[in-house]
Amino acid sequence: MKIRSGYILRKVMDIYAVLGVGSEVYEPNRIMSVNETGAFLWRLLEAGAEKEELVERLTKEYDVGAETAAKDVDAFVTRLRETGLIEE
Repeated sequence: MKIRSGYILRKVMDIYAVLGVGSEVYEPNRIMSVNETGAFLWRLLEAGAEKEELVERLTKEYDVGAETAAKDVDAFVTRLRETGLIEE
């Protein structure tokens, strides 16, 4: 999996925002915010991480169980798929 080209993550004060850049993806009313965990997963997805790596890294970074991490990863990836921000 990988984040679709043309989208970036920026931290604005205490908020992480996903923004489209370039004329092909720019939609001024379509800004998605993510929490710190979402930003952590986003950065891993930018590098092309797969689900297993996302779960493993999440358990280590946030000291959560594998089952909880897997549910969180599934929810986040589903949200990205629904908004067209991820490439398989």
